[in-house]
Amino acid sequence: MSAVDQLLNRRPAVGFAVGVVRDGSLDLFRGHGFADLASGTPVTEETVFRIGSISKTFTAVAVMQLWEQGLVDLDAPANRYLRAYRLIPARPGDRPATLRHLLTHTAGLPEVVRTSDVFRPLFGETVRVGQPVPTLARYYGGALRLAAEPGTRFIYTDHDFTTLGQLVEDVSGTPLHRYLRGHVFEPLGMADTDLVRSARIRERLATGYTLGSRGPRPVRDYELVTAAGGGAYSTMADLGRYVAALLGGGANRHGTVLKPATVAMMFEPQYRPDPRVPGIGLAFWRGSIGGHRIVEHGGILPGFTAELFLAPDDGLGIVTYTNGARNPMLWLPGETAALLAGLLGVPDWTVRTDVPQHPEVWSDICGWYRTPGRLTDLRAREMTGLGVEVFVRGGQLMLRCLSPVPVAYQGFPLYPDDPADPYVFRIDLSRFGIGTGRVVFSGAAGTGTTAVHFDLLPLSARKQTAATNPRRWLTGALAATGAALAVRRWRARR
Repeated sequence: MSAVDQLLNRRPAVGFAVGVVRDGSLDLFRGHGFADLASGTPVTEETVFRIGSISKTFTAVAVMQLWEQGLVDLDAPANRYLRAYRLIPARPGDRPATLRHLLTHTAGLPEVVRTSDVFRPLFGETVRVGQPVPTLARYYGGALRLAAEPGTRFIYTDHDFTTLGQLVEDVSGTPLHRYLRGHVFEPLGMADTDLVRSARIRERLATGYTLGSRGPRPVRDYELVTAAGGGAYSTMADLGRYVAALLGGGANRHGTVLKPATVAMMFEPQYRPDPRVPGIGLAFWRGSIGGHRIVEHGGILPGFTAELFLAPDDGLGIVTYTNGARNPMLWLPGETAALLAGLLGVPDWTVRTDVPQHPEVWSDICGWYRTPGRLTDLRAREMTGLGVEVFVRGGQLMLRCLSPVPVAYQGFPLYPDDPADPYVFRIDLSRFGIGTGRVVFSGAAGTGTTAVHFDLLPLSARKQTAATNPRRWLTGALAATGAALAVRRWRARR
């Protein structure tokens, strides 16, 4: 694939792999670089990679198997099934967190359990290899407190799916890694996939690297306490079988793990902050490419980044991963989507230039919108900071993140994206390798615009009064950041 060569020219990587699945099997594989630099081991279909949060989809399959058997109710309180620890409401009287809430990251669980974990590797969810991994009952101290009422907002966190993994254990009476091996991996012929570092995994496990100004450097090795949310190991050969099963309605040529109707339900919208954004299914993000329905999930761990994209209606899937690149979490999703677009025959998609602007709605849209939640909800803060501000600059409607990151604060033009709806826009993030993202404004009749919603993650921000805008504070923070960088450059030249 010449497109892969062009990608690797733009995005240097220690090791990189891409696999295309169609007609029920891995139809194309391309490996590049090294699984381990010290030994000179190349990347192959059988190289074991850490796949991060793609693990969440395995856990979701296990939950849906229990649902098919009538052992759990997706809309029942999770505490009905949990035995190892309890979910504690954020406030008395809040509705209970259900399995469906956990499967859609709307249970109200925080991204970081303890504030001090913000300063620890992977939010305190790791232990060094060779050390015992604590049970979740011990790790959570018997209780896990919610940060918001379930169903009121989206918070991306490993603890949702870690809790679902514990629930699978408590209902089935089987440790999760054994349950997945016996009920998901073995039936699908995934002999080299596991949730623990078993003997079958160790020999072919790739080394993870960071790629900086001094070249590749290996990252520290560790085990993940929250394994159900991000701890799985797999190969491209096995992921090809997994994708084939998802495209095949829960079955591949080796066996069956779910009914077709169950898989279809997992791909349907289960949470959308606004009907004009695709939202999330049960564990899978939803989207579209050139009118083709897409579901996907990515995985990020230090040294490893992976992406899994499916076009279910086209019977086509693609998997990519790398074990050492610069900021792959920013560009790998967009680059993988672009590869899939090429396979679908969709031309390069950019922001639309054929939709007129509607300046008459600008005064309604302009203002600042606060992202709710804790400051320790780091993924949301990385995207939007304290929130976003919509303003007009040079006759162009703009959106900026209220963040001390200069490029985010500088702002992005808002391009109209729907001829019939002047409150739907798109921003161009292609310079970061992300592609484009949809931005939708909503409000109630007679109240004007009250919220903004995004499709990159189903995040929402609520409009606030101008007097509370933190822009002045951020302007000072940006000035301080610029001064600090100038001093560092001056010292480096000395």
